[in-house]
Amino acid sequence: MNQSTASSRALWGGILFSFGFTALIWYAGAHWLVPGALTPDRPGFWYEWQLVAPTVWTRATAWAGYLVHQVAMWWLIWSAQKERPGYTGGLHRFNVLALGVNALGIALHFVQTQVWYDGLAQDVHEATAQWSVILLLIVVLIMENKRRGLLFGAGSTWVERAGPFLRRYHGYYFSWAIIYTFWYHPMEDTWGHLFGFLYMFLLMLQGSLFFTRAHVNRKWTVLLEVSFAFHGGMVAYLAGHGWRMFLLGGLATFSITQMHGLGLSRRARWFIGLGYLAGVGVLYAGHGWQRVPEIVGIPLTLLGGVFVLSLVILGGQRALRPA
Repeated sequence: MNQSTASSRALWGGILFSFGFTALIWYAGAHWLVPGALTPDRPGFWYEWQLVAPTVWTRATAWAGYLVHQVAMWWLIWSAQKERPGYTGGLHRFNVLALGVNALGIALHFVQTQVWYDGLAQDVHEATAQWSVILLLIVVLIMENKRRGLLFGAGSTWVERAGPFLRRYHGYYFSWAIIYTFWYHPMEDTWGHLFGFLYMFLLMLQGSLFFTRAHVNRKWTVLLEVSFAFHGGMVAYLAGHGWRMFLLGGLATFSITQMHGLGLSRRARWFIGLGYLAGVGVLYAGHGWQRVPEIVGIPLTLLGGVFVLSLVILGGQRALRPA
């Protein structure tokens, strides 16, 4: 394999693997998976895909699988940072190992679901899995602030001061957010689960290619960011409420912030922005114009999170700075 393109080939191979394994989850759910009695749905914030009668083994296998997967990836990130390698079009040894660890973790969780079913959901709240990914998106906004800004290309010098810390250590948090969320859910075959696992596989792929050019491919990374909007919209649609808010709220973040790092012309950005507003008009025309303000919730949450997290980081650095 040509080392100058190895990371690009690994990226495309990983994408094919992700779609293929998602298809396997769908097939297994339809033909093999027999989970037993699950907890009944409850009003409010409740995750129903967990066994009514969990055992020591259902819990132990989920937590053991998660911990082995997590520690292995953290060790690889630490080892890579010790080497201080440059970004390359090829693959470092730790990239190959990371791809293998994540592939084995995915296979292990698949078997664990088929035999014992339960993920980490028995012991931790669903909000922890959701907010781990939301915080991941906030961290990306901070790291990318210098290059693409926060509001229509305008950046914040104050937020940028928090950027170097996150660029150095974000891999540890991203790895936790992704692997923890991955092991939170059993590998079920609902459309929400399938799209969610596909998203997790792609994020694991991105997290395996650190210190390669594929890892900093801006079109690829923005695609991962925007996928959050489509996943949130799909899950809300299947739940029967609020899908316009999640879909259009996520796409608002793309229009306000994310697309401004793609090198698009001003005309293209205007075209996308006007197309977004037209989409809002179409989707809310029969839904009630009074509900349109709900779409600002997600971009406000993400941008508000940017300033809160930046404040925490800068405050912590100042407190730890020697007098």
